[in-house]
Amino acid sequence: MESVRQPLVLRDIPVPKPEPNQVLVRVNACAICRTDLHVVDGELPDPKLPLVPGHQIVGIISAVGDQVVDFELGERVGIPWLGRTCGHCAYCDSGRENLCDDARFTGYQLDGGYAEFAVADARFCFRIPQGYSDLNAAPLLCAGLIGYRALAMAGEAYRLGFYGFGAAAHILIQVARHQGREVYAFTRPGDAKGQSFARELGAVWAGDSSQKPPQPLEAAIIFAPAGELVPLALESVVKGGIVICAGIHMSDIPSFPYSTLWGERTLRSVANLTRRDGEEFLSLCSQASIRTESRPFPLHAANEALLALRSGSLKGAGVLVVREDELLVS
Repeated sequence: MESVRQPLVLRDIPVPKPEPNQVLVRVNACAICRTDLHVVDGELPDPKLPLVPGHQIVGIISAVGDQVVDFELGERVGIPWLGRTCGHCAYCDSGRENLCDDARFTGYQLDGGYAEFAVADARFCFRIPQGYSDLNAAPLLCAGLIGYRALAMAGEAYRLGFYGFGAAAHILIQVARHQGREVYAFTRPGDAKGQSFARELGAVWAGDSSQKPPQPLEAAIIFAPAGELVPLALESVVKGGIVICAGIHMSDIPSFPYSTLWGERTLRSVANLTRRDGEEFLSLCSQASIRTESRPFPLHAANEALLALRSGSLKGAGVLVVREDELLVS
């Protein structure tokens, strides 16, 4: 059996105390993410060490700093990837706080949610919409949010290709269908279960990533961290089409002829999220009745959950259930 390259170790650590702008959250659930694997595998530079991973956190506020004004004790909140920014640079001042050079990220440069408690800057937390259990809300906080930002970059494209059909894609296909778009799903070769899942959620076509779609695409979003998918996606979009790389890390993109890009095709990346993205997306989730399919794992099985993510065996999202006795069920 394949093992996690740097296995996580459970440790007893003191409960952190919130600073003036922070909240202390009793964690109920924390969804796992491909980014967690990149952190654990050492593929992202300069992580906080030692580190508590996890950045899709749902829990209950148990303490507040004396400068917190937007949240109260006992409220349910979500803690996302974007943990804090400087608030005054050119990026922050122009609505692009996701690009702030001094930003810090939960579960990477700040301790995250693979724990019983987590502290977070209250200004970057979100209220969780009613109607979502903790288990089903957790994947919205990255898989949903980053996917939503990527989808927005696709503009008004009608025929969309999703390369990789995991946690993010299974949420975003629902948003795309709500908006009246067609989705074509690409999975690992031979992943019949993944293709069937995509069709269940409304994909008009599902096949291997090596295949051409039956119709030319107007935009494609690459969720899988595989650079070799970039030229394949560019070859599948029409002139003027766009290919969006939605991950924080990707293997090297192989060289390809300029003709693959020519025709005013666009290749771009998604970097993190803004608080406005979160507010818009979580509001849309309620309007569009977005649902997540989540497989629970106990906190002590975090390594098992990451192995399932790495192998591609998860259907939808994996979620660490930290406090099963307190889990809010919709």
